[in-house]
Amino acid sequence: MKLDITDKSLPVYEALASTVRLHVIQLLAKQPMNIRELAEAVNLSSAIMTMHIRKLVKAGIVRTEMRPGKGGVQKICSLQVEHADITFPNQVDPLREYHQSNISLGHYTDVKVEPTCGLATIERFIGEVDDPRYFLDSERFQAQILWFSEGYIEYKLPNFLLSTQNPLELVISMEIASEAPMTNNNWPSDISFYLNNVKLGTWTSPGDYGERRGKYNPAWWPDAINQYGLLKHLTISQSATYMDGIKLSDVSLKQVHVRDKQWTLRIAVEKESENVGGVTLFGNGFGNYKQDIVLRLYYDKPLLAESISKSDLVNE
Repeated sequence: MKLDITDKSLPVYEALASTVRLHVIQLLAKQPMNIRELAEAVNLSSAIMTMHIRKLVKAGIVRTEMRPGKGGVQKICSLQVEHADITFPNQVDPLREYHQSNISLGHYTDVKVEPTCGLATIERFIGEVDDPRYFLDSERFQAQILWFSEGYIEYKLPNFLLSTQNPLELVISMEIASEAPMTNNNWPSDISFYLNNVKLGTWTSPGDYGERRGKYNPAWWPDAINQYGLLKHLTISQSATYMDGIKLSDVSLKQVHVRDKQWTLRIAVEKESENVGGVTLFGNGFGNYKQDIVLRLYYDKPLLAESISKSDLVNE
């Protein structure tokens, strides 16, 4: 969500100016809930909760839909915003130099997966679902979504960093979720990330989302299976590794050999984990974000020796 300091963003700021509504957002970040459930969770009446939900809907933070339930039709509330950026007037935002690599999901170089599993292009499934052999099918290079319950997938990519450039941080972004039979918004999965055989850390995905269709899913994609994920940013800095600003480990850029000419990125669900709930990766043609796996290596501009003249040295 893009915000600024104008009246058009005021509904969002008003919606966030309430401890009750902040609590509601925290609850909906875990799973969709109906009005009665939300009211009971914060000890309010359903009528008062309805007023709070209206403000959140007006701000575009929450969406509602009517669904049949045990006691009749009920209003289900779900969170539709994951992050917000605020642009201030006259803000000085210096451009940072970076090298970017985009990895198409099907261009993996090593794989070992267990069912449930599968992959698909934007036109069709590749082979048979739940048969790991099709992860080696020649058509897999066109895959824009893939999922597995246990194992790993690995990508190799070139590193374009020059010897004169000082690496500052590496940001890896992807749309990702768990892998449940069918879908389940409450299906935790411990997903581990490795770069150049160094374990960066483990992030627990909350679920495998399917209560509504993904924004970019092709029309033929079934409603009952993986629909969308969360856009996550894994950042390796000069001192530690973070997932969306939350520290995962003390692994730094230096420890992952960031100057190697070639990098290896592994995404794994390990059987010894506490929550073995699989992983789903969404590419450019699926989910809610129009991107593949993106890596950005930010660096300082090179200091060229030519910029220091002999006259400068003499003057000193």
